[in-house]
Amino acid sequence: MFNRRTLAIIKRELRTKLFSKSFILMTLLVPLFMILIFSIQYFIHSMSDEQRSDIIIVSDSDEILNKVENEIFQTSAFKSGDLTSRTEKSEINNFESKLNQLKSDLINQRVTGVVFIPSSALQTKEVKYYSANPNNSTLFYKIKPSINKALVEIYFSGKQLTQEEIKFARKDVDISGFRVSSDKEVAQEGYGNRIAMVLFSFLLYMALLFSGSMTMNAVVEEKSNKIVEVLLSSASSTELMAGKILGTVIVELIQMAIWLSPMFLLLTTSWFFIPAEFMPQMSIGYIFYFLFNYGLALITYVALYATVGAIFDNPQDAQSGVWPLMLLIMIPFFIALGLESNSQTSLAIITSLLPFASLIVMPARILMVEVPMWQVLLAIVINVVVLIGIFKLAGKIYRIGILLTGKKPKWSEVFRWLKLSN
Repeated sequence: MFNRRTLAIIKRELRTKLFSKSFILMTLLVPLFMILIFSIQYFIHSMSDEQRSDIIIVSDSDEILNKVENEIFQTSAFKSGDLTSRTEKSEINNFESKLNQLKSDLINQRVTGVVFIPSSALQTKEVKYYSANPNNSTLFYKIKPSINKALVEIYFSGKQLTQEEIKFARKDVDISGFRVSSDKEVAQEGYGNRIAMVLFSFLLYMALLFSGSMTMNAVVEEKSNKIVEVLLSSASSTELMAGKILGTVIVELIQMAIWLSPMFLLLTTSWFFIPAEFMPQMSIGYIFYFLFNYGLALITYVALYATVGAIFDNPQDAQSGVWPLMLLIMIPFFIALGLESNSQTSLAIITSLLPFASLIVMPARILMVEVPMWQVLLAIVINVVVLIGIFKLAGKIYRIGILLTGKKPKWSEVFRWLKLSN
């Protein structure tokens, strides 16, 4: 399969893709796009922090109103002017009418929200919030600690406790995470690996979809323009498919290596300064593993996309047949993002070993926890075996489909090609 003719096809793919405008633009624009995405998220977060909030605290207890108001007065948000508040007393039976009076102010955003703290909150800590935007998490972070401290202090008032004991009782627990691994010292875990996991997973997801779609469209175009007939006059269909796939894989690996070069420099040099909590805890070996795994994923999915392109005569029909392949990429991608909460679930372990899914889930899981080496090697072996099987099946379909034109084939006919082809 790999001979002089295959090498010539690979060179043709490299010439047409490696120096194309789309390759250069994608190589330059994707890092800028990633920076833009994170910058927009940071900007939105900063804007939400700066948004002024005007709240009304309502309770049937004067003691609760006074304590909560005093606690809010001590917050940095109140001192900076980002938060203003006033208190109003209302019996529980009259609260609904009070809320109706404030409805117009809430709808027109003259008042951000109404916080109702009944006296029963001293036992249940159940507080109600009424607003046109009841999911304002930024506001909750500003007021929840103050309300909690006030309720705790009232609850323990009259009991024989010192101020230090009350202060301790109302203080939230501060949990710091430390990563324990067999080959490293115990180190405090920051945000670096979480950010790297999302970044690497997104790059893998986007690159597979883009390279697969690009290959499929190229095969459909060559088939519809009869260019493939010229190419098949000097090479077999297997050589043509192998050359096209390997050429695309080489181009995409070069592009991915360029994208990952800043991460490589970050781990090996001191050119960049990043706060310790944002520094990813990974080795250089992970970069090479990621590129190797990406190569396996590319060969697998590009072969499948090229096969779909060989079946159909136009891009519209090809798009209808490519959905199963897109799901094979999208579902593992969302599973990988879910690993941030817990990377040791049964779903995480199983999908990191399953064919197709492990190509995306395993790299993400390695960043979050220490994965046994036998699991990593097993995932590689499984993917290589699956890849060999895909190449054989894809080669049979490609060999027949690339020369067939006319009506759109049914999937039953495609499965018949596997039996007819030797």
